[in-house]
Amino acid sequence: MSAPDLTMTWVGFTCIALFAVAYIMVIGEEKLRLHKSMPVLVAAGAMWVVIGIGFAMNGASASLEEPIKRYLMEYGELFLFLLAAITFVNTMEERGVFDALKSWLIARKLSLRALFWVTGGLAFFISPLADNLTTALILGAVTVTLGQGHPKFVALCCINIVVAANAGGAFSPFGDITTLMVWQSGRVQFHEFFALFLPSLVSWLIPAAIMTFAISKDRPEATSEPVHMKPGARTVLALFLATIVLTVLGHNFLHLPSAVGMMAGLGMLKMFGYLRGRRLAHRDDPSVLSEIDEDRASAANFDSFKQMERMEWDTLMFFYGVILCVGALNTLGYLAGLSQALYGGLGPTLANSSIGLISAVVDNIPVMFAVLSMGPEMSHAQWLLVTFAAGVGGSLLSIGSAAGVALMGQARKEYTFMSHLKWVWAIGLGYAAGILVHLAISGQ
Repeated sequence: MSAPDLTMTWVGFTCIALFAVAYIMVIGEEKLRLHKSMPVLVAAGAMWVVIGIGFAMNGASASLEEPIKRYLMEYGELFLFLLAAITFVNTMEERGVFDALKSWLIARKLSLRALFWVTGGLAFFISPLADNLTTALILGAVTVTLGQGHPKFVALCCINIVVAANAGGAFSPFGDITTLMVWQSGRVQFHEFFALFLPSLVSWLIPAAIMTFAISKDRPEATSEPVHMKPGARTVLALFLATIVLTVLGHNFLHLPSAVGMMAGLGMLKMFGYLRGRRLAHRDDPSVLSEIDEDRASAANFDSFKQMERMEWDTLMFFYGVILCVGALNTLGYLAGLSQALYGGLGPTLANSSIGLISAVVDNIPVMFAVLSMGPEMSHAQWLLVTFAAGVGGSLLSIGSAAGVALMGQARKEYTFMSHLKWVWAIGLGYAAGILVHLAISGQ
């Protein structure tokens, strides 16, 4: 039995109202002091209950089982992928990988202008592996440390980091949730994302080149003791890289879900932690360990399960709520109508370019999931364009990406919504130039 059309009934209107109220609460999460996952979790449950009632009243309850299972499966794959990836990142952080990088940067005693370019470049090239949020937080810490007494530098450097991290995350499935969604959907293969490298590079370099003239060549006086990585850090890093290779090969050649490779890598990480702990336990007798030896053993050992406890569960639950909410609207048929109005009216190039502008105001995750749920008929180059737009377009405003929101909290006195807004024209030039470069390369 086909699904009934409930778009112009109380069922459809109620679901739209529930989603709108939930998202307004997400936008005002700081003022409400409310975790962003709470309203979307409640809205997701309520929307599907309302849809269930509507389908039951029309004798179509059986046709509701397939779509909700599909959305649960999509979330399950995303959840397991992120569970493994974030555990690896948390473990590398605990092993001191990122602290060592920060210490190395501080020890270089670079000028403010040089530091502006180094942090931006690192953000662009680290985010494809470590994701844009983690990258922004690491390099934001360096900026805040070295920029004391230089508020303008901190603001400009944070803007540069946000733009670079989002641009770098756009040409890798591991760089952003939106690119991960596109990869898992099968619209773009892993190696095909690298076609966005040059457009992403251009979208970062243009605003960076413009902003660099506003930064002095003074040298900061901040100093720091050298930080060394803890034992096992290099092995954890090697396991992470091996996991990425395993995941990509399994997905591309064996057609396995990407979560399978990532969870296998997580298992290897846990096994490494177990074997290392066993080796330390046999080597050191606790009854004769001195206090110094105990500290050294503690530093050498690690427990990956503890790093799982540090997961950003609010964000993971937010993803669940968003996917189920958008899935509910798609089941009702609203996204099909929106797809026709957007892609049929504007055409794919303008429609996909506008996705970036929408992502600057609304979180790019529901925007990209909505596009994937619509499934508009368009060329491979256009799917790459919408991937680029959703990732890079979020840089136009500080609230448009997780990286921007995180740095506003980390450098709250210097980096604000208004300080970012002053340079939106330069970021916009980079965004437009990146789109033109992609269109030229793809022959669109």
